[in-house]
Amino acid sequence: MSLGRKGQAQEARDGKPKTSKRLARVIQTESRRQYYQTLQSQSIVQAVCGSIMTHSRRYFAKTTLLVASSVVSMTSGLLAQSSKTAHTVRKGDTLSKLARKYGTSVKAIQQANGLKSDLIRIGQRLVIPTAAKASSGPDMLRSVRAQNAGIPVKPALWNTIVVHHSAVKFGNAAKYDAGHRRRGMKNGLAYHFVIGNGIDSGDGEIEIGPRWRKQLLGGHLKSYRLNQSAIGICLVGNFEQTRPSKKQLMALTQLVDWLQRDVLRKRTRFAGHKELPGEKTVCPGKYFPLKTLHSRYG
Repeated sequence: MSLGRKGQAQEARDGKPKTSKRLARVIQTESRRQYYQTLQSQSIVQAVCGSIMTHSRRYFAKTTLLVASSVVSMTSGLLAQSSKTAHTVRKGDTLSKLARKYGTSVKAIQQANGLKSDLIRIGQRLVIPTAAKASSGPDMLRSVRAQNAGIPVKPALWNTIVVHHSAVKFGNAAKYDAGHRRRGMKNGLAYHFVIGNGIDSGDGEIEIGPRWRKQLLGGHLKSYRLNQSAIGICLVGNFEQTRPSKKQLMALTQLVDWLQRDVLRKRTRFAGHKELPGEKTVCPGKYFPLKTLHSRYG
């Protein structure tokens, strides 16, 4: 049936929108599909990247731990090697003398060499473990231990360690010894040990006085009774005006530790000069760290 112009125009208008809508729906559907595919691809990429990064972090952490462990092991090995020395037994050597000389203990030497008694023979080669640690700083006692090896120490005599300052910034063991003899002290230097400040002797240098060499009573206290059992240690300097040097304090703590642990083999009383009864003095001075040292030695 033939349509008029009006009908044809209507048909043309009706057909055009239908075709455009279908095409739009197809395009929209395809766009969504591509969009979701893109999202899925991005998710996959992110997941893969995340997995790689996680694996990398784990590998890095594991590698770091392995390296750190190796460094610690190597360092421990080096410290262990440096903490032992060899000694060939000579005439007159005893385990107690060797322990004093090297700053260790008889028990430590016995354990290091598998010894079941104190018996050693001339020519025997011993491994000597030293007491020095990396954290203790430089060894300030090397010369003192060597000298002390020839001194017949009598541990039963001593039960107190008293610390002093010299109250002047100049001096050393020899100068104080001469001065004390001029004042009528027949045994010379009143102290058993003197620790220098870098002017007339080395900073932190420990000097042994004649009273320690001969195991004589001190002359550093007013009380004769206390002098009979008190080891006197004098640090050069006036600590009412300045503080003792870092090396002086290091030397002092190493000396007291060594005396108690290896020489006397007992814990002694520790005191500043002014803390003892009858001693009207400010010694060892307001800038001397007595409180800190009491926390260490009681």
